[in-house]
Amino acid sequence: MTLAPRKIFVALALLCIAAVGAALFTQYAWDMQPCPWCILQRVIFLLIAVLLLLAAYAPGRVLFAGLGVLAAGAGIAAALYQHFVAAKSTSCNLTLADKIVSGIGLDKLLPAVFEVRASCADAAVDLLHLPYEFWSLGLYVFVAVAALWALRSRSA
Repeated sequence: MTLAPRKIFVALALLCIAAVGAALFTQYAWDMQPCPWCILQRVIFLLIAVLLLLAAYAPGRVLFAGLGVLAAGAGIAAALYQHFVAAKSTSCNLTLADKIVSGIGLDKLLPAVFEVRASCADAAVDLLHLPYEFWSLGLYVFVAVAALWALRSRSA
């Protein structure tokens, strides 16, 4: 039995939304405050969710799914940069992530979700003995591979 690409795209979109929900849970329940790179990854997860929902329901499935895969690639790059560069810096003000987050204006529109509340060094924490950003990294890789697989096996 093969899952229809539409169902896969919807499931992946919901998974990306759940990832942002998990980040908010850890922020508010466990006081794991986000840095600019954390917030940028939330934005990327939501962008992927929108693109994959468009791939599921709008004309141009290949275009939207392809853009979703590219966005997952951007998420992979952001997670790697956060771990190997930003986490070792005491300040991440005026970095690319900080400029994108403040430039979009989501931090002003929905500060409870998108406001930067920690430096990159302070946000470098582990979750179940794994750097927090590696959880995002793994999910970005999974989403990219699953979306590509769904595109390859598209039946519609």
